[in-house]
Amino acid sequence: MPTLVISGANRGLGLELTRQYLEDGWRVHAACRRPEQAQELGALAQRHRERLTVHALDVTDHERVAELGRALSGETLDLVFSNAGVLLDRGESALEVRAETLARSFEINATGAFLFGRAFLEGLARSERPVLAAMTSRMGSIGDNTSGGYYAYRASKAALNMLWRTLAHELRPRGICCVLLHPGWVRTRMGSKAAPLEPAESARGLRAVLARLTLQDTGRFFSYDGTELPW
Repeated sequence: MPTLVISGANRGLGLELTRQYLEDGWRVHAACRRPEQAQELGALAQRHRERLTVHALDVTDHERVAELGRALSGETLDLVFSNAGVLLDRGESALEVRAETLARSFEINATGAFLFGRAFLEGLARSERPVLAAMTSRMGSIGDNTSGGYYAYRASKAALNMLWRTLAHELRPRGICCVLLHPGWVRTRMGSKAAPLEPAESARGLRAVLARLTLQDTGRFFSYDGTELPW
């Protein structure tokens, strides 16, 4: 039975990915900050008691992240998905964006995402086909930045992209494929009701990309529809 570890599993794409992998028979370790408030995730846990374990985890609590990594180090982990992220700035200009917004965005989207991913390397090393994935955004692409704005979000995702690309070089000799994934513009709390994609459609696309990865794909940046994105 393949095993997934995922952060930000309480809503949106994290919840939908958890649901779809469970439906496919996977074992899932789902992490989120406040499980007691995650009603849909709790309902999934009731239906899949043998295969879904919910963990209370804030990705900015680095000791707790490392502790969970140690707790799962004896398991074979096939996919670790660093999914938790925030979008804290929307319409602010360069003179309006706050230092606190920049710092918090980097803390969660870059530092937290990276430390979550690296916490599970021992378990990934046990897998015959280990994949370490991060949910990024094409808004973190420097080459694709044609409209500006979203200073904190763009910069923090660009930092995540560099961390993951660098990690890919280090982990390639160990056979671990590191991939960056853009989910599209999805109708979630972060994406807004105006977004064209339903979470289920995006999740299916992301899973299809993940399913066909080989080690030759490590360090690459893909959209949910399989197209490769510029850095």
